[in-house]
Amino acid sequence: MGQAKITELRDREAIRDCLYRYCRGIDRADEAALRSAYWPDAHDNHGAYRGSAEGFFEFALGLFKTGPRLIHQITNVLIEFIDPSEAVVESYFTALQRGPDNDGEARQVLLCGRYCDLFQKREGAWRIAERTVVYDWIEEQIPPAVPEAERFGLRQPIGAAHPNDPVYALRKRRSSSSK
Repeated sequence: MGQAKITELRDREAIRDCLYRYCRGIDRADEAALRSAYWPDAHDNHGAYRGSAEGFFEFALGLFKTGPRLIHQITNVLIEFIDPSEAVVESYFTALQRGPDNDGEARQVLLCGRYCDLFQKREGAWRIAERTVVYDWIEEQIPPAVPEAERFGLRQPIGAAHPNDPVYALRKRRSSSSK
């Protein structure tokens, strides 16, 4: 296998890893992970928000003050290189979002669609330079009335925001034991 093909495979994996960091960042309210998915001068068109990546971070992280439950999953990632430093990336997503609306009533929505991204490679790193979220399905659902701790029962722990989610404790424990 030639060096050009190896570089392309590495680039594809770096783009996928960036998409997964975005999901962790948004689902766990992990600001560092979320920021690491975008270039500082990036633009985001998220439907409810249109503007700079910085503004999107404020918008998205502000929602976490309401204590929502978010789950984003990415599938069908199609990466088309324009040149060695730019790629058009289409990723299908499914997102379940639950939290209070403006009146404090619990809302739950299932969203399906695609992230249509322009990725750029700068100084060896791939990140989102431009994102447009295309919505293909939306379904308002009736959220469960039973509190999570009761509904989940023995299925513990329940996912939490940064830094309280178990993945961060695992990372911290592993990094401190390797010192």
